[in-house]
Amino acid sequence: MTLQYSYSFFRGAALCGVALLSFFACSSASSDIAANENPATGGGNISGDPVEVWLTKGDQSIKLQQQSAAYFTSSSATGTTIDVDGSQVYQTVDGFGYTLTGGSVAVINQLSASKKQELLNDLFSSSGIGISYLRISIGASDLNSEVFTYNDVLSGQTDPTLSQFSLMKDQALVQMLKDILVINPNIKILATPWTAPVWMKDNGNSIGGSLKTEYYGTYAQYFVKYIQAMQLQGIRIDAITPQNEPLHPGNNPSMYMTAANQATFIKTYLGPAFQAANLSTKIIAYDHNCDNIVYPISILNDTAANPYVDGSAFHLYAGDISALGNVHNLFPNKNVYFTEQWTSSVGTFSGDLDWHVKNVIIGSMRNWSKTALEWNVANDASFGPHTTGGCTQCKGAVTVNSASNYEKNVAYYIIAHASKFVPVNSQRIASTEADNLSTVAFKTPTGKTVLIVQNGNAGNKAFNIKYNQKTAPVTISGNSTATYIF
Repeated sequence: MTLQYSYSFFRGAALCGVALLSFFACSSASSDIAANENPATGGGNISGDPVEVWLTKGDQSIKLQQQSAAYFTSSSATGTTIDVDGSQVYQTVDGFGYTLTGGSVAVINQLSASKKQELLNDLFSSSGIGISYLRISIGASDLNSEVFTYNDVLSGQTDPTLSQFSLMKDQALVQMLKDILVINPNIKILATPWTAPVWMKDNGNSIGGSLKTEYYGTYAQYFVKYIQAMQLQGIRIDAITPQNEPLHPGNNPSMYMTAANQATFIKTYLGPAFQAANLSTKIIAYDHNCDNIVYPISILNDTAANPYVDGSAFHLYAGDISALGNVHNLFPNKNVYFTEQWTSSVGTFSGDLDWHVKNVIIGSMRNWSKTALEWNVANDASFGPHTTGGCTQCKGAVTVNSASNYEKNVAYYIIAHASKFVPVNSQRIASTEADNLSTVAFKTPTGKTVLIVQNGNAGNKAFNIKYNQKTAPVTISGNSTATYIF
């Protein structure tokens, strides 16, 4: 991740105003209204189709809690309206999730067996938040306690036949992936290296440097060996990117890779190597910030590299999320993916909830992304572990405080508002935006419609959800996220 950037700046029982509700029904609801400050939902004739409502408030008084239902009515609506149109369809969704770093694995493994299982079930089961997509590092990322690759040799030595290739240093990660696959056998996995083995690099260092030309073919085989080794462990790698943040050589570990070098690596070595090994694993280019679309475009414009490339991946530590849509519009037959954004230890819950839901969830999806991924799953109370020179402020979705205690942070709720309700192979459909209400809508494989709304206003906002000529009046709290299912 690019450490110089931080984007920390960046409803609710139903109203008891429906005349036909009995006195006792209103009395029963009154305690909920008091507790939830009555801003979440409301309206519509209760004989109409219901709208399920889940809410997270920026002030943290409500976090991913189901609210009283709203209802569709045939009555004409006035005021702000969000129009959801199921006839306009866009991309299908591969999933929502995080990067499962080696550090995340280490701290989750500090939990007691029962507490660890509780957390994994919460994160990955359909009864929890249903994470459907994971990114992992090939070798160490900067959120490991130490730097390693799968083919480290003594200083001054090389291993061009990769005879010393081994997953041994990542056995804890491999085992946790196996545990996760028991819970969700269909989870998709994207794998990304932070660096090649240092003996393949021109500076012989884990920080920066570039892949030596003479090792392009060897490095391609490194990927092949990795995918095959994971497959033997029962772990299918759905996709890889050739390099995490190829234009950020200052991290530990990291490696610099120009667009021209990546195109050459893909078209001459990596793509043919996958083809020869009969691997179906996707190759996704770039995997860096939205401020430089020239990089992925140049690879997609390369007629020899293009056939091997499934699409492009992006982060948002610089640039604008619309970059994904711009690349899609130029190459509509290629996919775009949003693969990383970190929340900071110095950020605020409200500010991060607002910015990340608007950009990472809603913004990426409205710009054709097939995934929306936050950064690491878990950390300890000191925002570790990390390598020397690695991220010291990265705040995971979960903080593990002891063997018996963990707490859920803002990134948990950012992803949960999508992952819990929008399963794999859902399809984005059209939704309008108005009055600082950011929105994205989906049709799920079972035919449900899901609308995610972020209220960027400080105060509560009343609006109508319009679908199939019917409207459901609702109210969303200020600086809050709501997911509506109908």
